[in-house]
Amino acid sequence: MVKRKSEEVKVKPRTKRARRILERREPKLVEDLKSTLLLHGPRTSQITKDVLADIHKLRSREAVKLSRKNDNIRPFEAGGEVELEHLARRADTGLFVIDSHGKKRPHNLIFGRMFDHRLYDMLELGVESARSIKSFGKAGVSVQAGNKPCMVFAGEQFENNADFKLAKSMLLDMFRGRVVEKINLKGIDHVIFVAAVEKKLLFRTYAIHLKRSGTRIPKVELQEMGPSMDLSLRRLRPAGADMEHEAFAKVKPVKKKEKNVSREMLDGKVGRMYVPRQELGSIATRKMKGLKRERREAASAAKEQKNSGSKGETVMEGLELHTAE
Repeated sequence: MVKRKSEEVKVKPRTKRARRILERREPKLVEDLKSTLLLHGPRTSQITKDVLADIHKLRSREAVKLSRKNDNIRPFEAGGEVELEHLARRADTGLFVIDSHGKKRPHNLIFGRMFDHRLYDMLELGVESARSIKSFGKAGVSVQAGNKPCMVFAGEQFENNADFKLAKSMLLDMFRGRVVEKINLKGIDHVIFVAAVEKKLLFRTYAIHLKRSGTRIPKVELQEMGPSMDLSLRRLRPAGADMEHEAFAKVKPVKKKEKNVSREMLDGKVGRMYVPRQELGSIATRKMKGLKRERREAASAAKEQKNSGSKGETVMEGLELHTAE
């Protein structure tokens, strides 16, 4: 039985750098941004190559693009995902896009997601017509790479049809960028508009231009910048029930046990501290003359000597008185 590359035995890291890389790949409560792996299938066309290049421009900071063709990557066939999982593991990516071209499925794009570097789900789209960013001239020059887009989905099918729901979820994961709580208005410089018409997806991208309006709210104008594509839904492969349950499971945060801490009704949270015994004589602090150790020792010695001398005098006086009698 041939062992799959995704099921290889984990090797312990030998260097600190390898240990840091493995720690970054471990499951987290808040996952990092998913990067995208862009690669070519066994056969390609110029249309799909241009589409792949445009996706790389939109996600240049979070995308890894490979230039060679891959004959062994056929994810919809049995065993065809082994090489894909291996490449995704090496590049540490959670998303992928594969372009291919054939007689049965011309100008084909396969969007997919990974979970724990295993194939999770896939969506196959056919490119019926496309215009690249280059064909729109200088419309997309003002758009900065890595900025978050404003994504708009139009159509009831995105809410009612399971296939379009999967397409919406896939495109959101692909283009939404980093999840943030606040964003500057100037940071949103383009719009991705996706409309559902029958069994097609109309994918359009517009650049946002903010112009003066005489008020605090600027005037917003949209200019098409590309890529512009008409995509048809083809095959899809949803996630299995077991893998979906595993992917949606939430890891409970490990709480560290607090020692010597209690809670009371009136005082609230109360802590107990253990302080070692302090030797005030050995602490380097500012002392008065009379409190210095040498003076204290000399004074105690003189006192002891004086006490011993006074006792001897009383004994001698007692002897003299006895002899005199």
